Amino acid sequence: MVTANPRHDWNKACRRLLRPIARMLLRAGITWKEFSELAKQSFVEVAGNDYGLAGRPTNASRVALMTGLSRREVKRVRDLLEAEEAEMAPQKSKIARILSGWHQDPDFVDADGNPKVLAADGDRSSFASLLDRYAGDLPAVAITKELLRLKLIEHSGKNGFRVLQRSYTGSATDPDILRQMSTALHDHGQTLAWNIDAERTGPTRFERMAFNANMSRRAVDNFQRLITERGQAFLEDIDAWLSEHEPEEMATERADQIKLGVGVYLVMDDEN
Repeated sequence: MVTANPRHDWNKACRRLLRPIARMLLRAGITWKEFSELAKQSFVEVAGNDYGLAGRPTNASRVALMTGLSRREVKRVRDLLEAEEAEMAPQKSKIARILSGWHQDPDFVDADGNPKVLAADGDRSSFASLLDRYAGDLPAVAITKELLRLKLIEHSGKNGFRVLQRSYTGSATDPDILRQMSTALHDHGQTLAWNIDAERTGPTRFERMAFNANMSRRAVDNFQRLITERGQAFLEDIDAWLSEHEPEEMATERADQIKLGVGVYLVMDDEN
């Protein structure tokens, strides 16, 4: 149903989607004033990048008109954004890369697709080879101690290692985890924004939910186990499909590159 005041609906929806963001920011000690500056930068960025004519960036006057900022403030924000270092593309954490490689790379799985118990050193199927391939420039001794400390691997026999987990969720202070969190919110938001855009140039993107607002708290543990098992299995299937269909040679032109994937998350909310 269309209401007489769609702006009221937008404001209400905006407050709702901002609540979890405010919750995270307050826990991190980030004030509304800092968030206000970040929001201003995002408005200028999006207005400048998405609303230009003939493929050119939007001029300052139009950005000012769209955002409600003065032209002087638009210039200040643009100068600030241009002065920042180029944002690094989100990367999987090194630990996540190691675990993923151990579960997917043909050199480190058996004939049934299960991760092998790896000898510490040796041929291309050794633990040392795994770290050399997926840990980058991290010292092998340090990353091994960390994997053991986190109980992601264990010693096996006299001189080997067994992997215990397929995935890893780290601390909220871990830069990789912060990037992962922001990427998850960004990607879901991009899908939602695309789907409600009346001028989009293609079909809606898949976005579905299944929930019941009348569940008992006693069901939480069982539901969490269900989602962990089935969600992980689903994501492993998707991960395998993406790996199978990844081109052997990376596209040289950025226009040929695209990120594809899917996210799964558990819904549990007292606010309904």
